[in-house]
Amino acid sequence: MQPLAGQDLLHTQPHPMHWLATATAVSAVIAVSSLVQPPSATANAASASSVKDAPVAAAAPDPGRVAFPVNCGPNRLDVVRKVSGDLDGAGGIQTVAVVRCHSGAGTPPSGVYVLAQPSDPKAAPRIVATLLAPAQRLSVQDIDLEGRVVSATVQGYSSPDVPRYMPDVHKTVKWQWQGGKFVQSELPADTATEGA
Repeated sequence: MQPLAGQDLLHTQPHPMHWLATATAVSAVIAVSSLVQPPSATANAASASSVKDAPVAAAAPDPGRVAFPVNCGPNRLDVVRKVSGDLDGAGGIQTVAVVRCHSGAGTPPSGVYVLAQPSDPKAAPRIVATLLAPAQRLSVQDIDLEGRVVSATVQGYSSPDVPRYMPDVHKTVKWQWQGGKFVQSELPADTATEGA
Protein backbone atom coordinates (compact mmCIF):
# COMPACT_ATOMS: atom_id res chain seq x y z
CA MET A 1 0.00 0.00 0.00
CA GLN A 2 1.28 3.41 -0.95
CA PRO A 3 1.47 6.01 1.88
CA LEU A 4 -0.58 9.20 1.51
CA ALA A 5 1.25 12.38 0.65
CA GLY A 6 2.29 14.27 3.76
CA GLN A 7 1.40 11.42 6.11
CA ASP A 8 4.79 11.54 7.78
CA LEU A 9 4.80 15.30 8.44
CA LEU A 10 4.42 16.19 12.12
CA HIS A 11 2.00 19.08 11.61
CA THR A 12 -0.53 16.81 9.85
CA GLN A 13 -1.06 14.67 12.92
CA PRO A 14 -3.32 16.44 15.50
CA HIS A 15 -2.34 16.53 19.14
CA PRO A 16 -4.39 17.84 22.12
CA MET A 17 -2.30 21.00 22.11
CA HIS A 18 -3.43 21.74 18.50
CA TRP A 19 -7.11 21.45 19.51
CA LEU A 20 -6.60 23.71 22.50
CA ALA A 21 -4.85 26.35 20.36
CA THR A 22 -7.65 26.23 17.76
CA ALA A 23 -10.40 26.55 20.38
CA THR A 24 -8.60 29.51 21.99
CA ALA A 25 -8.23 31.27 18.64
CA VAL A 26 -11.92 30.79 17.73
CA SER A 27 -12.99 32.08 21.16
CA ALA A 28 -10.81 35.15 20.75
CA VAL A 29 -12.31 35.94 17.33
CA ILE A 30 -15.86 35.63 18.71
CA ALA A 31 -15.06 37.84 21.71
CA VAL A 32 -13.47 40.57 19.58
CA SER A 33 -16.33 40.52 17.02
CA SER A 34 -18.91 41.04 19.79
CA LEU A 35 -17.04 44.13 21.01
CA VAL A 36 -16.40 45.67 17.60
CA GLN A 37 -19.68 46.39 15.78
CA PRO A 38 -20.53 48.64 12.87
CA PRO A 39 -22.31 51.93 13.81
CA SER A 40 -25.64 50.68 12.40
CA ALA A 41 -25.63 47.75 14.86
CA THR A 42 -25.42 50.17 17.80
CA ALA A 43 -28.34 52.22 16.44
CA ASN A 44 -30.45 49.08 16.10
CA ALA A 45 -29.71 48.07 19.66
CA ALA A 46 -30.70 51.55 20.90
CA SER A 47 -33.93 51.54 18.88
CA ALA A 48 -34.73 48.01 20.08
CA SER A 49 -34.42 49.13 23.69
CA SER A 50 -36.64 52.17 23.07
CA VAL A 51 -39.29 49.93 21.46
CA LYS A 52 -39.05 47.65 24.49
CA ASP A 53 -39.61 50.61 26.83
CA ALA A 54 -42.49 52.09 24.76
CA PRO A 55 -46.00 51.61 26.18
CA VAL A 56 -47.94 48.72 24.68
CA ALA A 57 -51.13 49.69 22.87
CA ALA A 58 -54.18 48.40 24.69
CA ALA A 59 -56.17 45.69 22.98
CA ALA A 60 -59.82 46.24 22.17
CA PRO A 61 -62.18 44.98 24.89
CA ASP A 62 -63.33 41.41 24.20
CA PRO A 63 -67.14 41.09 24.26
CA GLY A 64 -66.75 37.36 24.91
CA ARG A 65 -65.70 38.22 28.49
CA VAL A 66 -68.75 40.39 29.32
CA ALA A 67 -71.99 39.46 31.11
CA PHE A 68 -74.55 41.45 29.10
CA PRO A 69 -77.86 42.48 30.77
CA VAL A 70 -79.95 40.38 28.37
CA ASN A 71 -82.20 37.54 29.53
CA CYS A 72 -82.23 34.79 26.91
CA GLY A 73 -83.87 32.13 29.07
CA PRO A 74 -82.49 28.72 28.08
CA ASN A 75 -80.86 30.07 24.90
CA ARG A 76 -77.33 31.41 24.72
CA LEU A 77 -76.45 35.01 23.96
CA ASP A 78 -74.63 35.58 20.66
CA VAL A 79 -72.25 38.45 19.87
CA VAL A 80 -73.20 38.89 16.21
CA ARG A 81 -71.13 41.95 15.30
CA LYS A 82 -68.50 44.22 16.81
CA VAL A 83 -66.42 47.26 15.90
CA SER A 84 -63.61 48.87 17.89
CA GLY A 85 -61.99 52.29 18.02
CA ASP A 86 -61.41 55.41 20.10
CA LEU A 87 -65.03 56.51 20.42
CA ASP A 88 -64.60 59.33 22.95
CA GLY A 89 -61.32 60.77 21.64
CA ALA A 90 -59.51 60.11 24.93
CA GLY A 91 -56.96 57.73 23.39
CA GLY A 92 -58.40 54.44 24.68
CA ILE A 93 -59.99 51.71 22.58
CA GLN A 94 -63.64 50.83 23.09
CA THR A 95 -65.66 48.04 21.49
CA VAL A 96 -69.25 48.35 20.29
CA ALA A 97 -70.89 44.91 20.51
CA VAL A 98 -74.16 43.85 18.93
CA VAL A 99 -75.72 40.97 20.86
CA ARG A 100 -78.94 38.99 20.62
CA CYS A 101 -80.40 35.76 21.93
CA HIS A 102 -79.62 32.71 19.82
CA SER A 103 -82.53 31.58 17.68
CA GLY A 104 -82.90 28.82 15.13
CA ALA A 105 -85.44 30.90 13.19
CA GLY A 106 -86.31 34.57 13.01
CA THR A 107 -84.30 37.53 14.20
CA PRO A 108 -84.58 38.38 17.89
CA PRO A 109 -84.15 42.01 18.94
CA SER A 110 -80.60 43.26 19.28
CA GLY A 111 -78.77 45.05 22.05
CA VAL A 112 -75.89 47.41 21.24
CA TYR A 113 -73.40 48.08 24.04
CA VAL A 114 -70.16 50.07 24.36
CA LEU A 115 -67.40 48.26 26.26
CA ALA A 116 -64.28 49.67 27.88
CA GLN A 117 -61.34 47.83 29.40
CA PRO A 118 -60.50 48.68 33.04
CA SER A 119 -56.91 49.61 33.83
CA ASP A 120 -56.28 46.04 34.98
CA PRO A 121 -55.89 44.07 31.71
CA LYS A 122 -56.90 40.85 33.49
CA ALA A 123 -60.25 42.30 34.53
CA ALA A 124 -63.29 41.71 32.33
CA PRO A 125 -64.37 44.64 30.15
CA ARG A 126 -67.27 46.67 31.49
CA ILE A 127 -70.34 48.10 29.78
CA VAL A 128 -70.08 51.90 29.75
CA ALA A 129 -73.12 52.70 27.55
CA THR A 130 -76.21 51.08 26.07
CA LEU A 131 -76.82 52.41 22.58
CA LEU A 132 -79.79 50.17 21.77
CA ALA A 133 -81.66 48.03 24.31
CA PRO A 134 -83.39 44.79 23.26
CA ALA A 135 -86.60 46.25 24.76
CA GLN A 136 -86.69 48.65 21.78
CA ARG A 137 -87.44 45.57 19.65
CA LEU A 138 -85.12 46.48 16.76
CA SER A 139 -82.73 44.13 14.99
CA VAL A 140 -79.33 45.40 13.87
CA GLN A 141 -78.55 44.34 10.31
CA ASP A 142 -75.20 46.09 9.98
CA ILE A 143 -72.92 48.25 12.09
CA ASP A 144 -70.02 50.48 11.08
CA LEU A 145 -67.50 52.83 12.66
CA GLU A 146 -66.20 55.86 10.76
CA GLY A 147 -63.87 57.98 12.82
CA ARG A 148 -65.76 58.24 16.09
CA VAL A 149 -69.26 57.85 14.65
CA VAL A 150 -71.05 54.51 15.07
CA SER A 151 -73.83 53.87 12.56
CA ALA A 152 -76.22 50.95 12.36
CA THR A 153 -78.88 49.77 9.95
CA VAL A 154 -81.85 48.50 11.95
CA GLN A 155 -85.24 47.03 11.23
CA GLY A 156 -88.33 46.35 13.27
CA TYR A 157 -92.12 46.44 13.33
CA SER A 158 -94.48 49.40 13.54
CA SER A 159 -97.13 47.41 15.42
CA PRO A 160 -97.85 43.92 16.80
CA ASP A 161 -100.14 43.33 13.79
CA VAL A 162 -97.21 43.32 11.32
CA PRO A 163 -96.16 39.72 10.47
CA ARG A 164 -92.87 38.82 12.17
CA TYR A 165 -91.36 37.67 8.86
CA MET A 166 -91.96 41.09 7.23
CA PRO A 167 -90.40 43.98 9.19
CA ASP A 168 -91.82 47.31 8.02
CA VAL A 169 -89.49 49.69 9.90
CA HIS A 170 -86.10 50.25 8.26
CA LYS A 171 -83.80 53.03 9.38
CA THR A 172 -80.20 54.01 9.89
CA VAL A 173 -79.19 55.44 13.24
CA LYS A 174 -75.90 56.87 14.40
CA TRP A 175 -74.31 57.57 17.75
CA GLN A 176 -71.53 60.01 18.53
CA TRP A 177 -69.82 61.00 21.77
CA GLN A 178 -70.82 64.59 22.57
CA GLY A 179 -70.81 66.43 25.88
CA GLY A 180 -69.83 63.37 27.92
CA LYS A 181 -72.43 60.98 26.49
CA PHE A 182 -73.45 59.19 23.30
CA VAL A 183 -75.98 61.18 21.31
CA GLN A 184 -78.26 59.30 18.89
CA SER A 185 -79.56 60.68 15.62
CA GLU A 186 -81.38 59.16 12.67
CA LEU A 187 -80.51 59.76 9.07
CA PRO A 188 -83.30 61.32 7.01
CA ALA A 189 -85.87 58.78 5.81
CA ASP A 190 -84.85 59.14 2.15
CA THR A 191 -81.27 58.05 2.95
CA ALA A 192 -82.25 55.20 5.31
CA THR A 193 -81.89 51.74 3.87
CA GLU A 194 -85.00 50.05 2.58
CA GLY A 195 -85.45 46.31 3.00
CA ALA A 196 -83.02 43.79 4.29
